[in-house]
Amino acid sequence: MKSPICDMLGIEFPLLAFSHCRDVVAAVSRAGGFGVLGATSHSPESIEQELKWIDDHVDGKPYGLDVLIPENISTAGEKDVTWKSLEARISDEHRAFTKNLLNKYGIELTTTDVADNQPQPFDGQCALEVLDASFKHPIRLIANALGVPPKAMIDMGKAHGVPVAALVGAKEHALRQVAAGVDILVVQGTEAGGHCGEVSTMVLVPEVIKAIKPIRDVPVLAAGGIMTGRQMAACMAMGAAGVWTGSVWLATVESETSEIFREKMIAASSRDAVRSKGRTGKPARQLRSVWTDAWDRGPDSPGALPMPLQSIISRDAFNSIDRSAAAGNAKARDLVSYFVGQGVGLIDSVKSAGAVVQEFKEEFVEAVEHMNALVAE
Repeated sequence: MKSPICDMLGIEFPLLAFSHCRDVVAAVSRAGGFGVLGATSHSPESIEQELKWIDDHVDGKPYGLDVLIPENISTAGEKDVTWKSLEARISDEHRAFTKNLLNKYGIELTTTDVADNQPQPFDGQCALEVLDASFKHPIRLIANALGVPPKAMIDMGKAHGVPVAALVGAKEHALRQVAAGVDILVVQGTEAGGHCGEVSTMVLVPEVIKAIKPIRDVPVLAAGGIMTGRQMAACMAMGAAGVWTGSVWLATVESETSEIFREKMIAASSRDAVRSKGRTGKPARQLRSVWTDAWDRGPDSPGALPMPLQSIISRDAFNSIDRSAAAGNAKARDLVSYFVGQGVGLIDSVKSAGAVVQEFKEEFVEAVEHMNALVAE
């Protein structure tokens, strides 16, 4: 396939798969796509272990890395902020609301001890250290979400000859990213799982392509709700050079998600993927649950705290929820959730990641042949 993304990344099919699971990353790359490991929760030491494993299981195929360095966060400008110091900022009201909510469903809230000097969630300096450690491995892409990558990240990419990608949810974001010097734009519509904006993929992709064309030639990856090869073909017909996908891999056998969550995904409709601040403090699309309803619409809700404080609340809560559900607490299932896009309505079974890649390829070819036949008539 003649796509600038294929040339830049050394792949045969411009299907990028974001996953927090190394097994998914390796399986997708082996099958001809391009796996991207989400490294937000990793340290330089743990990322070394993960990437060594991928190197050993990817059969020499290329893969990439994604970090999260938000531009707008409640602790912006503060130095040496630790997880422990942030825990002290969480009000008794928010703690009581969380504990009482879980108690209603027979879940005991257990907390995790953290070191006094553990960096805060989404710590930019820690992310840069993770990237620095990652360049000891043959990564072919680095990506950032929630804002323009810091100059140090862009400089790292240039120094190692590795393209830098950035996720955008609005035309204005794309223009800033192009001015900053990113190499690839991941244009993510509101259908996407996780942090997302309010504009649909169908509208946002051509809008961004039109806006950046007079400035600089930057390949665009379409993202948001893309679960099939036919959707991929449609996005590329709009001018995208490939697609960035995430939710479709959550329903694979290699995924890190629990069997309970996979069952809920198969049963869900597209309307069950809602934008909520209840997990991170920023609007993020996830599977609707008792948790999202309580924080967003509950009469006693104190309202979500800003990022990263809400992430600290939800970390212990969801660990407790998952443990309780896995132990057989049927009521806890109502709170089980994860980040997932509106494409969840298209998931009807659990498959291997390699099978999903093959389906993308076959459906893509069918869609292109269909369009060619229409043009020929």
